[in-house]
Amino acid sequence: MSTPDVVARTEDGVRWLILDRPDAGNSVTRAMQQALIEHLQRASSDPDIRAVVFTGAGDRHFCTGPNLRDPGMQPSKDRVAGDAARILRTGSQAVVSALLDCEKPVLCALNGVAAGVGASMVLACDLIVAAEHARLVELFVRRGLAPDGGAAYLLTRKVPFNIAKQLLFFGEELTAAEAHRIGLVNAVVPGSELVREATAWARRLAQGPTRALAAAKAMLNEALDVNRDTAFRVEALLVEQVAGTDDVAEGIAAFTQRRDPEFRGR
Repeated sequence: MSTPDVVARTEDGVRWLILDRPDAGNSVTRAMQQALIEHLQRASSDPDIRAVVFTGAGDRHFCTGPNLRDPGMQPSKDRVAGDAARILRTGSQAVVSALLDCEKPVLCALNGVAAGVGASMVLACDLIVAAEHARLVELFVRRGLAPDGGAAYLLTRKVPFNIAKQLLFFGEELTAAEAHRIGLVNAVVPGSELVREATAWARRLAQGPTRALAAAKAMLNEALDVNRDTAFRVEALLVEQVAGTDDVAEGIAAFTQRRDPEFRGR
């Protein structure tokens, strides 16, 4: 199922979500944001979807940020108090939260430039495979804007504190190679190999123990926000939940029988 400007398809248990406005830099409209949120929520609840790939159409841009020509992305002309914050909470922040909260692993196939909120959406994904020509740009300072879309929250969890400040203070382009060097992306491949590599990674995820991966994602995402006692309590609860799944039984059987496990995500 697809919606305007967001193409969605499922192959071998992998849901592909593709921003499809290449002539507009794959900038996102309000409708696209809502579609992404709904697709990610459905991916969480659909047992037949075991991984998600998030990418953009074309080879120039992943996403250049919000489409400011969309009336739904603009505060009221009457400057009603709270408009800008409301649009942000229910738009860019909600998309980033949906990526972080999706119970299936989300892989970004970074096909081109990701700027502003586009970069935040990339950094909210669990794994990132980037084309060699891809770029990340925290361009808020270039527009005189405060960082939004979770940029500060995400960067401080992925790079050293002073590097996060450098990226936000200067708004310089970060090449795929440099992003890989500082740990923001997992792998860099030639642009012609991006889809093949992303597909291979996604299939590995889709063949894994889906509930165990969901538990690992939840633990990791909370690790920097809670104290040790809370982290251990959450860990114990999630381990208890996963222990009763069919995949755990299959993993143990495969180990004792000296064969590769065949996980079903249940």
